[in-house]
Amino acid sequence: VGARVHLKNIHVPKHIEEMEKKIEELKELKNQAVKNQQYEKAADLRDQETRMQRELEFAKQEWERESRTKRYPVTEEDIAEVVAMMTGIPVQRVAQSESKRLVHMADDLRKMVIGQDEAVEKVVKAIQRNRVGLKDPKKPIGTFIFLGPTGVGKTELAKALARYLFDTEDALIRIDMSEYMEKFSVSRLIGAPPGYVGYEEGGQLTERVRRKPYSVVLLDEIEKAHPDVYNILLQVLDDGQLTDGLGRKVDFKNTLIIMTSNIGVRQLKDFGQGVGFATKARQEAAEEHARSVIQNALKRTFSPEFLNRIDDVIIFNSLGREEIFKIIDITLKDLHQRLEAMGYSLELSEKAKDFVAERGFDPQFGARPLHRAIQKYIEDPLAEFILNTNPPEGAVFHADLNDSGDGLSITLKKEEGVESSK
Repeated sequence: VGARVHLKNIHVPKHIEEMEKKIEELKELKNQAVKNQQYEKAADLRDQETRMQRELEFAKQEWERESRTKRYPVTEEDIAEVVAMMTGIPVQRVAQSESKRLVHMADDLRKMVIGQDEAVEKVVKAIQRNRVGLKDPKKPIGTFIFLGPTGVGKTELAKALARYLFDTEDALIRIDMSEYMEKFSVSRLIGAPPGYVGYEEGGQLTERVRRKPYSVVLLDEIEKAHPDVYNILLQVLDDGQLTDGLGRKVDFKNTLIIMTSNIGVRQLKDFGQGVGFATKARQEAAEEHARSVIQNALKRTFSPEFLNRIDDVIIFNSLGREEIFKIIDITLKDLHQRLEAMGYSLELSEKAKDFVAERGFDPQFGARPLHRAIQKYIEDPLAEFILNTNPPEGAVFHADLNDSGDGLSITLKKEEGVESSK
């Protein structure tokens, strides 16, 4: 920390900078004189340069002697900055009181993940238990299985947790478990044993966690992995560590482990009822039936010792029409950012927003059709409009429902009004 503070406070004196600049100028004049065959002038300039070099060396020695005697105070912010560099935790997260963040964590996550209040609440409570110290410190921060249909926010919640806990989505370690369906592919997680090809490369899971010990580990589609993978994960869930192919112990105590799955989805779909597959007005009997179907599917897929080590199995609800209308604002943020980088901005009328949300709503596929609807009804006509009109930098686009009601029309908004252009 002291060395970093010292380096931050090193400022080259102005007179030294001026001397260096003067030497560079003398060098250029000398080279020009040589080119012009003015050798006497070049010799004079060379002597001036030599004298200036000696003066510069003397000035630097004086400055170094003076800087050694100076002492700079080391503050809490300096220590936090160095700790952040070593651990990968952003400096503001180290310096800020953690209790304040944890109190507002549930509210902040609900703004990022729409329609999954129950799932957010369970995850937050587990993290709060861990941070307060009520949970076994040897185990990971939390281990969860996220269940539910596609496009309801399982992966999005994992990304939101990475952003909130570690301030960047780069802290999310995502591994597609469908790549580990065969018995021989299991060794890729922890690294090949000695004598095999790729022995020194390390495992895809262990190496990434070793380099980023503070992270959210997302094991996508866990049910597709070979049963031997579950046996490897038992060590992580129990002791918070895993031994890789090189014999190194990789610490998982500062990771949040999330496994996603679609177990039980197809059965519930066939019945046409249950958690995540009906409206909010579903009856309690339907809820109980759904949970029993999912629990039975879990027991058939995973061993009891594996399920007993999971902190919680969280069932995600399917998204209704109201949630889709809320999600569209979050989804459009990315488009607004891309347009801002190009020097443009976009305004959507309420009719246009309702039209896109309506076309992007599908209870079976969650929020995924919404991305396609935004691409088809906003991005495509917007790209065509930009190519045809070549708008100036700072232009404001206005999207509204067209006259036929089957798409959007893009117009260029001006200060005095809106200039229509298809």
